[in-house]
Amino acid sequence: MNTGLDPHRAPGTDPRAPRSPLRFGYGTNGLADLRLDDALALLADLGYEGVGLTLDHMHLDPLAPDLAARTRRVAHRLDALGLGVTVETGARYVLDPRRKHGPSLLDPDPDDRARRADLLVRAVRVAADLGAHAVHCFSGTVPDGTDRDTAWKRLAETLTPVLEAAATAGVPLAVEPEPGHLLAVLADFHHLRRTLGDPEPLGLTLDIGHCQCLEPLPPADCVRDAAPWLRHVQIEDMRRGVHEHLPFGDGEIDFPPVLAALAATGYQGLTVVELPRHSHAGPHFAAHSLPFLRAAQAAAVAAPASTPSVGPHGDPSATSEGSSTP
Repeated sequence: MNTGLDPHRAPGTDPRAPRSPLRFGYGTNGLADLRLDDALALLADLGYEGVGLTLDHMHLDPLAPDLAARTRRVAHRLDALGLGVTVETGARYVLDPRRKHGPSLLDPDPDDRARRADLLVRAVRVAADLGAHAVHCFSGTVPDGTDRDTAWKRLAETLTPVLEAAATAGVPLAVEPEPGHLLAVLADFHHLRRTLGDPEPLGLTLDIGHCQCLEPLPPADCVRDAAPWLRHVQIEDMRRGVHEHLPFGDGEIDFPPVLAALAATGYQGLTVVELPRHSHAGPHFAAHSLPFLRAAQAAAVAAPASTPSVGPHGDPSATSEGSSTP
């Protein structure tokens, strides 16, 4: 548990300083080359307040035996380090070693859709045992030969038992608009919400980079519009029209207004750095991301109407993969 003096606060910071109104975390999908225990210790030492835990074969495998016992050990470790947690389900090959993110909630085969739903129900149970503030998921891409009306019907039907499990566990299910997916933008989230009858456990994961990439409104306006449904936030830099997660300072986003808007909503969950293609230098990017976010937040507080840009982090030959998104 946290005390007045946090042994895991980043070196050089005042231990008596008040905590940020926003709680910053880092995603384990950007630390895939580290053992989970080492990744958690690193984040605590750097001063992060939480972690976005992607359930995957190297980090709390949801399909391995004794999941409940392993989850209890992780819960104790998180508590000892003073880290909050959200559970993320974007592992690329956790269900199928040959299909990235397969099977999805939209697959033609109902048994395959049920496998994805079962993974999400497992994630809800893990989240409840960890005391996580949300479970993240996304729709998946529309399969070849499937019309969009059919895809929306499959999504709503397949998510229904997951939402029931979330309601029972008291853990929100936070669906993420993902470029290239059926549910790609905020308007699609609202379509799903209305289709399902606005169920109480259904919330939203807002990825700030995706807002820059695809949404018609600027990211700060997206934050304000999403506020009533906001259950989880992911953050990274990005460029318009290109779905490529970039380190801070390498894209086009003006972060102080975004963080000011997020703080103004009263959002209480984690804001998690999402750099899944930078695990080759994960500790470096984790170390440089938190000071960037704290500087951007300080700039927002100091001059909310006219905020200076925050400089880049430095980059040890990062090589990212991206895709153009119209």
